[in-house]
Amino acid sequence: MAFANNLRNIAIIAHVDHGKTTMVDQLLKQAGTFRANQQVAERAMDSNDIERERGITILAKCTSILRGNLRINIVDTPGHADFGGEVERILSMVDGVVLLVDAAEGPLPQTKFVLSKALSIGLRPIVVINKVDRSDARIHQVHDEIFDLFAALDATEEQLDFPTLFASGRNGWAVNNIGDETKDLSPLFDLIEKHVPCPKVDETASFKMLATILEANPYLGRLLTGRIESGTLKTNMAIKALSHDGKLIEQGRASKILAFRGLERVPVDEAYAGDIIAIAGLSEATVADTVCDLTVNEPLKARPIDPPTIAMTFSVNDSPLAGTEGDKVTGRVIRDRLLKEVESNVAIRVTEPEDRDAFEVAGRGELQLGILIETMRREGFELSISRPRVIFKTMDGQRQEPIEEVVIDVDEAYSGVVVNKMSERKAELTDMRPSGGGKTRLTFLAPSRGLIGYYGEFLSDTRGTGLMNRLFHGYAPYKGAIQSRRTGVMISNGQGESVAYAMWKLEDRGPMIITPGTKVYEGMVIGEHSKSNDLDVNVLEGKKLTNIRTTSKDEAVRLTPPMILTLEKAIAYINDDELVEVTPKTIRLRKRYLDPVTRKRMAKQVEN
Repeated sequence: MAFANNLRNIAIIAHVDHGKTTMVDQLLKQAGTFRANQQVAERAMDSNDIERERGITILAKCTSILRGNLRINIVDTPGHADFGGEVERILSMVDGVVLLVDAAEGPLPQTKFVLSKALSIGLRPIVVINKVDRSDARIHQVHDEIFDLFAALDATEEQLDFPTLFASGRNGWAVNNIGDETKDLSPLFDLIEKHVPCPKVDETASFKMLATILEANPYLGRLLTGRIESGTLKTNMAIKALSHDGKLIEQGRASKILAFRGLERVPVDEAYAGDIIAIAGLSEATVADTVCDLTVNEPLKARPIDPPTIAMTFSVNDSPLAGTEGDKVTGRVIRDRLLKEVESNVAIRVTEPEDRDAFEVAGRGELQLGILIETMRREGFELSISRPRVIFKTMDGQRQEPIEEVVIDVDEAYSGVVVNKMSERKAELTDMRPSGGGKTRLTFLAPSRGLIGYYGEFLSDTRGTGLMNRLFHGYAPYKGAIQSRRTGVMISNGQGESVAYAMWKLEDRGPMIITPGTKVYEGMVIGEHSKSNDLDVNVLEGKKLTNIRTTSKDEAVRLTPPMILTLEKAIAYINDDELVEVTPKTIRLRKRYLDPVTRKRMAKQVEN
């Protein structure tokens, strides 16, 4: 047991943006993982471009720190609810967790979600109240809220006796008590060594490992990451994969064993029980499967993969401007890319309808699917995306829909309008309390389909000051019809480039979503109509030349700035009869049927 005794496996869990990845950066620096003169990007664990831009962690990642004789394997987990499924599986391969909570915001829905999973499998968390140097920090109040949360989640007496540190991850220090001298993160290192148990493993039994993270590597093929539960694994050793019910999936060899050393994955010849490693050599095994010695017949207990709750249709872009900006436009290349995504992302499900140019892609939320679309457009794909729709279930002969817990922090002045808008979306108010600083915290249980497209409206209603956090709660009976977008849209009736003069004349009809000089085509959405009906308009008409010259007539056209729609806003904005056209350079809105006659005929069919 010598190897396992000097090993600690921990996960850092927190709500999104409470400072997990920044804290890991500082732990790596202070453990001497980087040379003194080495240039390291901020948030080194967020390796993906989109993760860096958005400041969120999407993929769980492992790193390893050596401090004296002690090796600490750290897993940085996603904080957003759409990636919550990864968090649950990761907790099964660690022996302790560091729970980070923002000193101002306190525990939020994802804090509750990840903590409940950690407590349910018997882990004893270390609590770190982070960002205590914030001007609006409420340290002692947040500490009380964390204790109340532990109690509400039925923590045992042992779990309720959690150690607490006060830290500033950005500045790289932690202290046992407020007022102590701020030096470095030594108190956290010491607490991990003392409080987190070493892995409880059997080094003498046959090799067994539960696959927890799946990754498709261009050079090594499928990589399965997990913790070795028992035995030893050597390079080229014969292994097999068993499903959760004990069926043989495949046999093969461990062609490569990769151990985590700092931010690098280093090939090793031998790996021991307790260590977190990645294995190459199997082509079919996936997350929740047991990778083991050929003599093993009993799989390790695994948590099933959560079913998706939201679906969208990804189809071939068939607009008049198709193929002008991207180089991956055919159904075949889109299909290959989506199937490749399924290989490495167990939360995504792809089904092929009879129409081979369209694919139904299901996931856990709009953010998760939005990130897949953003990744594909950066790779050169052109796509048409439908409005998200929820996946219903039938239970005991009753139609059921996904429900989310929504926690909203708003200024007291805006709480009335938020409650009103949420009730229109069939949400049920379960809690309302002051959260300090003139803010109110509202908790709702709301149908997922009612929240599609609401976030932009919510920011407008709260003048950008509101905070909304969502978390999947479960399935409940269908809540009834919910009214969709109330306004119609303005649709181009011709193809060409938009003209400022024509757009200026249309301004009283509603706000534009394009700028002058934008390429448009018949059936493309160019603005929002202030009334409920759609309006076909001409944005190509220039000013008629006359021989009259007056100052007022020749005054330069001044246009109101357009509504800029990001990918997420565009997907949430469209109705069922509209699509988002996504290319590497542009995001356009369009009607599903570009021809106005076909559009009217199809609308009548839907009404009937």
